[in-house]
Amino acid sequence: MTLQKPDAAPRKKLPLKERYALLTRDLDWEPSYVSRDQLFPHTRYEGIKIHDWDGWQDPFRLTVDAYYKYQAEKDKRLYAVLDSFAQGQGHLGLSDASYLNAIKLFIQGVTPLEYAAHRHFAYLARHLEGPAPRFAALCQSIDELRHCQTQIHTISNYNKYYGGFHSWSKMHDRVWYLSVPKSLFDDAMTAGPFEFLISISFSFEYLLTNLLFVPFMSGASFNGDMPTMSFGFSAQSDESRHMTLGLEAIKFLLEQDEGNVPIIQDWIDKWFWRAYRMSALVAGMMDYMLPRQVMSWKEAFELYFEDQMLGGLFPDLEFYGIKPPRHVKDAIAEKGKLSHEVYKILHNFSFAASFTTKTPDDEHLDWLSEQYPDTFDTYYRPVWEKHQRIEAEGGRVFFQGLPQLCQICQVPMAFTEADDPSKISFRTSEFRGETFHTCSNGCQWIFEREPEKYIQAWLPVHQIYQGNCGGPTVPDVLAWYGIQEGDNGEYQGSLDQKSWAEWHQNAPKQGA
Repeated sequence: MTLQKPDAAPRKKLPLKERYALLTRDLDWEPSYVSRDQLFPHTRYEGIKIHDWDGWQDPFRLTVDAYYKYQAEKDKRLYAVLDSFAQGQGHLGLSDASYLNAIKLFIQGVTPLEYAAHRHFAYLARHLEGPAPRFAALCQSIDELRHCQTQIHTISNYNKYYGGFHSWSKMHDRVWYLSVPKSLFDDAMTAGPFEFLISISFSFEYLLTNLLFVPFMSGASFNGDMPTMSFGFSAQSDESRHMTLGLEAIKFLLEQDEGNVPIIQDWIDKWFWRAYRMSALVAGMMDYMLPRQVMSWKEAFELYFEDQMLGGLFPDLEFYGIKPPRHVKDAIAEKGKLSHEVYKILHNFSFAASFTTKTPDDEHLDWLSEQYPDTFDTYYRPVWEKHQRIEAEGGRVFFQGLPQLCQICQVPMAFTEADDPSKISFRTSEFRGETFHTCSNGCQWIFEREPEKYIQAWLPVHQIYQGNCGGPTVPDVLAWYGIQEGDNGEYQGSLDQKSWAEWHQNAPKQGA
């Protein structure tokens, strides 16, 4: 006769809040053979005071199993779109091959930043003292790696047919215009852990991520690029979580100690301007690189920054003693001219870039006049009409020489004064007997706040003059960059334009 044990009582399923607590906060421990200072050496030297790490509130309370199930579902939908697009030769349904110059700028400039963010959030997942922010940093680290991977997989399809998509990680480390985004993340990753949180999670993710991602993804949708739109939507729920965590990070730090407020205000002043200056590349892309325009840079800036941030966020942060960023008025004053000045730089120097550029046609100029009634016809339309006349006679203007770069943002010194679009904005600072140049009040303030850091900047033009970029001639430098025939220069007559025209000329007619 076999004795049977009575059935055990079924386990009660824990509520999500308790499961989250068990899988994050309750996994923490007190060190026994080292001190907490030895275990977490990086959370004190910036001057930030944390009295209660349990004060961190994760608004999502995702557990690892829920997180991976959620991401796996998104991946299934994304890769179904990628397969369908590739098998159906979807690249031929784009608005025009010139649209892909925006995507080249994206994979060269943005995708490597996703990987850099993955690396540094993984670092924070080890070195933040509290278990809850460590877990939040771990989730964001995994998110950023997934974004990097899905962007590579999505855009790799275009590498089969078009120039400029190869060697993008190598170019990110070497090519002149890509030092703008690279220097921003290098700056953030060499700061302390709390400054990194303010720089990336708050100033970049919360304040400006919509200015980066929404124009690219909306532009993709308008121009027939379904894969890019799909990875954008797949990442957008993650970005929403990152924005919320950025807001939680700043509120957590502000609530811990009144002494944190001036430190954080200083970081907001610095990192708003650093991230805003990098977004200038997005401004040029929005207004000039999309065959079918979604909205102008000016519209996007007013909607996603002025209305949502200055009109909503910063009035809330006044409770903590936080003011809007120091140089925000300069940014607002530039919204009518920023994109035109940036694209003119790219147009002048695209012979040394890994994308092509072209002069706007009359229809495009009329759209820009509508979007910028106060500035475009007076200052910028005459310049583009001059380019049209030169090109009609068989010429093409490329700048012969190397430009002066800003020591901070590393954009060529072609921005104009906030109150005078006809005058170049040029600032100089002295440090240890040397003169350093910056492009604006914001960049000059950042340099003079930490000159020891920024005198070390790797400025591409300086490196070329020193012979550190492959050799003394333009072909030497382009070879060192990894730029190949067809990657650069003028779009009209380029390999991409010729292939596009041939493919569509030979395509079967509808109804045939």
